[in-house]
Amino acid sequence: MTDALPILYHDEHLVAVHKPADMLVHRSALARGERRFLVQSLRDQIGRHVYPVHRLDRPTSGLMVFALDSRTARTLADDFAAHRVGKRYLAVVRGHGPEQECLDYALRDEDGRRPKAEMPAREARTAIARLDSVELPVRVDRYPSARYSLMEARPLTGRRHQIRRHLSRRGYPIIGDAKHGKSVHNRFFAEQLDCPGLLLAAVGLTFTHPVHGQPLSLDCALDTRLTSLFQHFGWSGHLPTNAGHQTATRPMTSS
Repeated sequence: MTDALPILYHDEHLVAVHKPADMLVHRSALARGERRFLVQSLRDQIGRHVYPVHRLDRPTSGLMVFALDSRTARTLADDFAAHRVGKRYLAVVRGHGPEQECLDYALRDEDGRRPKAEMPAREARTAIARLDSVELPVRVDRYPSARYSLMEARPLTGRRHQIRRHLSRRGYPIIGDAKHGKSVHNRFFAEQLDCPGLLLAAVGLTFTHPVHGQPLSLDCALDTRLTSLFQHFGWSGHLPTNAGHQTATRPMTSS
């Protein structure tokens, strides 16, 4: 029997869960050999159809929200497309990241069908802030010590792999990013710190409930892999907690 997905919020119109790292959201061309998918697993777990309204990359862990009917799905998907949903991510990057900055680099689409150079460049903006940093007295690359930072990222547009590409272009690639990072640091975290995979987590969503019209704020704790790393680095004060499932419910109306 597979482990149940952690449900962070559930009402008659929406359900939010913690997506494990490396789980595909739904069946696709990338699904060779995969047997478990988020949409099907959640549907089987709660016993009803679910509608994806946004996306997370396969290696990214964290918060995803689904609609429970087609009308709610259309409304919420429109809000995501119009950037009316606030999104918060945490990432562990190489180097001593900037204290605060808005990364404004146009990004070309990546659809795999045409060379990226032929694709149009589209506006892309990500607000980032350094929450903490650490310097390890070990030679990982060419320097006698290694610096890493905990970055908060809030994408203001929704391009594919936007956070990963923006941070890499700025010079602070996310640890575990096989495409945009550096393998020597990725191996160090996987082999010496027991923290493999992409160190990027979706930890917060804020939006207007598509049916009730009330503000809804959801937060998601990190998985055990990232939680252990934060504790090891002395970053426990930045650990998010699951929130919203108890307080962000339909408001009571007066009789």
